[in-house]
Amino acid sequence: MQVAPVVPVLVVHDAADAQPIAKALVAGGIRVLEVTMRTPAALEVMAEMKKVEGAIVGAGTVVSAAQAAQVIDAGAEFIVSPGLTESVARPIIDAGVPFLPGIANASDIMRGLDLGLDHFKFFPAETSGGLKALKALAAPFGQCRFCPTGGISEASAPEWLAFEPVLCVGGSWVASGTPEEIEAKAKAASQLGR
Repeated sequence: MQVAPVVPVLVVHDAADAQPIAKALVAGGIRVLEVTMRTPAALEVMAEMKKVEGAIVGAGTVVSAAQAAQVIDAGAEFIVSPGLTESVARPIIDAGVPFLPGIANASDIMRGLDLGLDHFKFFPAETSGGLKALKALAAPFGQCRFCPTGGISEASAPEWLAFEPVLCVGGSWVASGTPEEIEAKAKAASQLGR
């Protein structure tokens, strides 16, 4: 969460696109790549992106223990989930893979703390009340750090990043377009909040 201010949320349908996207992001200074498990090609996409020097490749949208096992076996360097259940969290924690579960309320955070976690994805950020809601949630949980995701844009990212408990934001805007456009967006994103 501290490698770059933006973690690209990647929905890649064709593994042939994986390396060009990853190379463009890394060249632009964005090394942490979240490959969402929303497409049939996701595991192959992860494998291709892991071949790019400097890339730190993880799996996102992990919603079951079976998926968690799949991505751990595939070598995910971190795992992101849209929510937090013990059945998904426990095997990830036990495997020692960095885990960023989604939270949207105080009970979610408390469940995470019970599991020994203190870094969370605030999701869906904008529709869950935006920055105002996260500030209210973060107040009683000073030990926690957050990565808001969901509705974050290049325009809104700086405001989120200015809030101290936010270490990074997740966003898909940085990974759209040609490789040249992606690299330019990554360069701009890598400077946000710095």
